[in-house]
Amino acid sequence: MLTLVAYLALIFALLLFLISISIYTLFLIYSSLMGSPYVPTRQKEAELILAEAGLKKGKHLIELGCGDGRILRTAAKKYQLQGLGIDVNLFLILIARTKARWQKLKTIKFQTKNIFATDIRQADYVYLFLMPALIAKLKPKLEKELKPKTIVISHGFAIKGWKNKQYKLLDRRPFSTYYYRLT
Repeated sequence: MLTLVAYLALIFALLLFLISISIYTLFLIYSSLMGSPYVPTRQKEAELILAEAGLKKGKHLIELGCGDGRILRTAAKKYQLQGLGIDVNLFLILIARTKARWQKLKTIKFQTKNIFATDIRQADYVYLFLMPALIAKLKPKLEKELKPKTIVISHGFAIKGWKNKQYKLLDRRPFSTYYYRLT
């Protein structure tokens, strides 16, 4: 039979678990309301997407809507890229930072920030996995701030009006990946 202390400890652990799940769920809802839900890309898919991009060591990748930072962490580890991950979801940014520390990745940073308030001018590569409506709003910023020859990788959805900039398509299910080179 459980003692009173063990019983109270069990109740406390259960409450802590329920509170954690509730906070996590609220942050996911917040991400969705801000324009894009958190949908993690499988690690093998992330590796394939980055391999197809032809990344070069020492270049700068900005991941807009980075979630847990999987793409940026993989790029830093495998291709020695520098980078910045941006997301409005504080909980996911904390996860990304923690995983980057565990992996000892010192060339990347993660910030809780609105993607529209982010300076993207230094990017050599930009990765996004965002909903089409948010991509459409982001497109003028990309066109204005990115330098020529910057590679934009849009996982999931094409960037409307950029067909002439597209140089590669990774046609996969459930999401294709579109590669663009700015001129």
